Amino acid sequence: MGVLTVKYNELSAEEFIGLWEMVWGQAPSLEQTRLAMEHTLFRVSVFDGDTIIGMARVIGDMGLDYYIKDVVVRPGYQRNGIGRLLIDELMKFIGEHGVSGTGVFVELCSSPENIPFYEKLGFDYDEDKRMKRMYRIP
Repeated sequence: MGVLTVKYNELSAEEFIGLWEMVWGQAPSLEQTRLAMEHTLFRVSVFDGDTIIGMARVIGDMGLDYYIKDVVVRPGYQRNGIGRLLIDELMKFIGEHGVSGTGVFVELCSSPENIPFYEKLGFDYDEDKRMKRMYRIP
């Protein structure tokens, strides 16, 4: 690893798609991703030189609920503290922008193999089932 650079709210749709496809396969469309970037509360990306190696974002209502989305670290850089750095940056944003003296829910969805990572960062796993529905836009 070279010198790492952390960037705030600069993650482009193209960078997002490139990293997504490298780790997870087929990404959402460019138009969808551009809209998502525009409407994300906060996004953080990590670069090794000119190469994006990690990204994460948070969505929510700024009052009661924040939801961590799309925490991705490029293979070859995993297990080097990049994921922890990304989550720490998101939590810092939440702490600086939430209502002082109140509690908020910070939620995320994790694949089973990543649950221990998030537990180390203070997230609790519960038995609730996340409900979802894929809706095809006509």
